[in-house]
Amino acid sequence: MDTTRNNSDSLKRNVKCCVKSMQIEVTPDIDQTLRKPHWCRDCKKDFSSKSHLEEHLRVHTGEKPYECSQCEKSFRTKAQLKRHERVHTGEKPYVCSYCGKSFAARGTLAEHEKIHTGKKPYQCSHCDKRFTYKVILDEHQRLHTGEKPYQCNHCKKCFTRTSDLKKHKRIHTGEKPYQCSYCGQCFSVKPSMVQHMRVHTGERPYQCNQCDKSFSQKQNLVKHQRIHKEEKPSNLEKPHQCNYCNKYFVQQETLEEHQALHNGGKIFKCSHCIESFLNEYNLIVHLKVHHVYKPYQCSHCNKCFVQKKSLTSHERIHTGVKPHQCSHCGKDFIRKNDLVKHQRIHTGERPYKCSLCEKSFSQKPNLLQHQRIHTGEKPYQCGYCDKCFNTKGALQTHLSIHNVPKPH
Repeated sequence: MDTTRNNSDSLKRNVKCCVKSMQIEVTPDIDQTLRKPHWCRDCKKDFSSKSHLEEHLRVHTGEKPYECSQCEKSFRTKAQLKRHERVHTGEKPYVCSYCGKSFAARGTLAEHEKIHTGKKPYQCSHCDKRFTYKVILDEHQRLHTGEKPYQCNHCKKCFTRTSDLKKHKRIHTGEKPYQCSYCGQCFSVKPSMVQHMRVHTGERPYQCNQCDKSFSQKQNLVKHQRIHKEEKPSNLEKPHQCNYCNKYFVQQETLEEHQALHNGGKIFKCSHCIESFLNEYNLIVHLKVHHVYKPYQCSHCNKCFVQKKSLTSHERIHTGVKPHQCSHCGKDFIRKNDLVKHQRIHTGERPYKCSLCEKSFSQKPNLLQHQRIHTGEKPYQCGYCDKCFNTKGALQTHLSIHNVPKPH
């Protein structure tokens, strides 16, 4: 009896079956009655139909036979192509039953509806906090684990989120994708542009609930409210404490920069040379001066630029082309922002408002110069007698005392 059973077991281990015309040895540790008839030789995943197996095999082969007729992108499955084509057609067949908002994909609708239902199926294993989306849970859990899986290939700094890495890389590339629609100034991150545009619009969305004052920046409101509370910032506002001097900081990154002062380390290293810095700001300044990649070169003077539009604007100095014309007086300008500034002479517009005395100015440098009256700042210092002045013109006038000729 035992001999017969051993022979039977031996026979099962050597049985071969043909699935999708492939010779596959049956493994004794898998219950064949539970297995679907078509399965992948590479990863052992099984499928109920031959067509599903064929689709899956493209994951391993990289084959993408379904090509978009609009943009030549390719996809592994017909369903993926169909979803993609809605980008071009604008079709959004999946409608939210709560608010009527439409979506191109069923999965996106399902994620959106969690906002209405309040469903938070993803729970943190460290602090029991719950989240609507798994990607948010993953990001949150990195606060507990300290994991920073996204590394900058320029300076090796690591981040918990891909979005933070993307923003950081702009320090190295010099990319500034967000442009002010009023003056043309560009910014590397959107919040900086939004904050800047309030200079033009005069918007002050942060209002004090104790008085009628309002502010364009949240941090200015927080500082102001301490006047009413008559208190110093609490440790709750600054949760990160220095191990050396017990000083508190709002952000972990600021704490790390501060602690480097204690141990003498310069944690921000330039990826192009041997220079290193105590804080990220000094590294940014260094990169801009020495190492920013400038692929666009002027054919007249060999000057290089980060962006193509900057090169185009610069070359007009050599060619004399002035494509921007004032509709009031017909004067021509090389750059659009120069035209915008000029037109304020005709319109009387003064978009730069002083937050301290209600005065307004047509140009930002004039506002900055004016604000020194309030702050008492005198950034221009005489090299002969150490006297300081709030404007460059006042310094030049003073230098005549020392018989220094005025620059032409």
